[in-house]
Amino acid sequence: MAILAVTILAIAAKLEASQILAISLFATLIAGTLLFWRFRLAFAFLALATLLGAGLLDVPTLIEYASLDIILFLAGMMVVVGYLEEKGLFEFLINRVLELVGNNARLVVTVLMLLAALSAAIVDEVTSILFMMAAVLSLTGRFGVNPVPYVMMVVFATNIGSSATVVGNPVGILIALKAGLTFVDFLRWAAPISLAALAITIPLVLQYFSSEVRELQQKMVARQVTMVEVEAPVPEADPDRQTDDRLRADLGRPLAVLIATLAGLVFHSTIEGLLGLAKNTMLLGTAMLAAGAILLLERERAREIFERRVDWWTLTFFLILFASVGTLRFVGVTRILAEATATLSQGNYALLFFLLVWVVGTLSALMDNVLAVATFVPIIHDLGALGIWTFPLWWGMLFAGTFLGNLTTIGSTANIVALGMMEQRKAGHITIGQWIKAGLRVSVLTLALASLLLYVQFPLMPT
Repeated sequence: MAILAVTILAIAAKLEASQILAISLFATLIAGTLLFWRFRLAFAFLALATLLGAGLLDVPTLIEYASLDIILFLAGMMVVVGYLEEKGLFEFLINRVLELVGNNARLVVTVLMLLAALSAAIVDEVTSILFMMAAVLSLTGRFGVNPVPYVMMVVFATNIGSSATVVGNPVGILIALKAGLTFVDFLRWAAPISLAALAITIPLVLQYFSSEVRELQQKMVARQVTMVEVEAPVPEADPDRQTDDRLRADLGRPLAVLIATLAGLVFHSTIEGLLGLAKNTMLLGTAMLAAGAILLLERERAREIFERRVDWWTLTFFLILFASVGTLRFVGVTRILAEATATLSQGNYALLFFLLVWVVGTLSALMDNVLAVATFVPIIHDLGALGIWTFPLWWGMLFAGTFLGNLTTIGSTANIVALGMMEQRKAGHITIGQWIKAGLRVSVLTLALASLLLYVQFPLMPT
């Protein structure tokens, strides 16, 4: 029905036959991906072949929009994160912090959410949610409480924290590389808003789930157990994980890798200036250098790490998705949408900004934030070609994708991963209704805050 509705709207808009067909095929790809998530790569290949065969996409445009820079960056960072995960660095840091918390349930939940946001910003949302889910399920299993509210709170914090840096979310990487934004740009324009959103989210969810937190508090006090006894379980995906004692004794090298990689990402624009390189060259270069160094350090296991730790299934899907979005640009659909958006705003830039933010946010909740943002990237480029100031639009789209991704179970990759882990470990299930009741409060309030904070900073933004 949704595909038929999109096709009817395209016909009503009096688009050309090629444009109607392109929109219909792209809508089919999105619908197939959402309805049959396990087979999303099959739908992606079939859609791409159909677009090429119908002449709605040519090979040069495919290559241009495949975003190989993003794919290579993600592959490099997956090697880095996989190495640090295998060495137990994240697990060690999480457990050491939790040891200091004690048996105050509200404080435990607050620390878990802060750790989720911080780890998402430092590495990425998927890695963060994997470790934080392990900690949450261990905690709730230990005290025999329902894990649902704690899973949701940690996911909300993960998505919010992932907006703070360029490496926190595929959405951020996509926007950074397509808009020419640096790691430092994210620290200036995204991180403060991410912190503000987290600051209102934590008390909000603690109040919403107050009865569940009180139950946890009662059981913690009754058993007189401190968080030092709560150890995150070893992920089942890592059968040859070293023992905790060996991990503690061998964290020097992983820490050095983490610090060096973060330093390269933070100062990549300075390095580019010193070497006379194009903007964001060393953003990609840092990921490649770190991954290469790790593969040299792990010589005997280099092939295993590269094959097992890089999620080639997801990266291939992203590559085809990005390339498929190019068909909308190739047949002129994005230009029409850009002109219609500019006309609808009637020269009111504030209206244009808020319109784009909430449209992208709504689509993120309905069809995954990466899909939504990838669809709108060429539209913003076309708005720029019309002479419209796009700098705040990129940031608005970042928060629209990450914050409103908290609205539904499919709004973000972290949401899907968390639900999958719950089902895999038979820890329960979260219905779409349960999720939306809490997610609506968090997502709408945080995106409204982000929109307002960006709007008031318009005079400070570069033109």
